[in-house]
Amino acid sequence: MRVIRVDASTATILLTEAPAPKVRDRQTGEIAKDAVSGEALMTVGVVYIDEGESSLIQVTIPASGVSEGLTVGAPVALPGLVARPWESVFNGQQRHGIAYRATAVAPGAFPMAQAG
Repeated sequence: MRVIRVDASTATILLTEAPAPKVRDRQTGEIAKDAVSGEALMTVGVVYIDEGESSLIQVTIPASGVSEGLTVGAPVALPGLVARPWESVFNGQQRHGIAYRATAVAPGAFPMAQAG
């Protein structure tokens, strides 16, 4: 499936859920790993606000990309943010959505207001 780069340069991104290991199998507790590097993956919850609209999203990040000093409610930066549409059949039900991934999550800043 196609990977779409997300331009977050004008967005405000606030951390809503602290980084947590991404679980691959809920029954066994197996942690998801990157298919290429084998590195453990983490997820963070954020609210993505841009052009007057907001969305709550989960973003997957490699464990090495999680910075110190993250605070729930504070702005964060998500370098390398991409969106990947997905679809699957689970228990006979067609499911679809968008998976978000970034190379890192770091403390960020509120975007500067544009002079009108």
